[in-house]
Amino acid sequence: MRKNSLEFLVGLFVLLGIAAIVFLSFRVAGGNGLGSSQPVYTLRASFSDIGGLKTKAPIKVAGVVVGRVDQIALDPKTYWADVTLKIDKKYQFSTDTTAQILTSGLLGDQYIGLEQGGDVDTLKNGDTITITSSALVLEQLIGKFMTNFAEGNAKESKDSH
Repeated sequence: MRKNSLEFLVGLFVLLGIAAIVFLSFRVAGGNGLGSSQPVYTLRASFSDIGGLKTKAPIKVAGVVVGRVDQIALDPKTYWADVTLKIDKKYQFSTDTTAQILTSGLLGDQYIGLEQGGDVDTLKNGDTITITSSALVLEQLIGKFMTNFAEGNAKESKDSH
């Protein structure tokens, strides 16, 4: 009898663990990323280089998550990345708001940082953020540094002769 109750408790514990994992999986992957009950509006922004930005990446203002990246597509005419942003409706941004792609820490995940402008008019659903700054790609920075370093060494050796 005691063995059956122990097996029942272990089974119940395993079922609760599986239910918790399923719940967390749906919570992480579901909705607009802000909580499915919160109303959102859509904005767009274009970047020449998005680096490692991914869909569902956070959109932050002053370190606070105000939205998520919904879609990323390549514009066939300009060859720039068109990014669709889903912003929580309780946050309204001016028409001169700027968007830039930033990195959490030195090698962390990338996110979009918004900086509120001073215009009195606000962005509406479907509007485009026109002032953007693309991602700084670490490999490109290292390549520029190495090129400048090599050119500097070549110039020094040429000047010493």
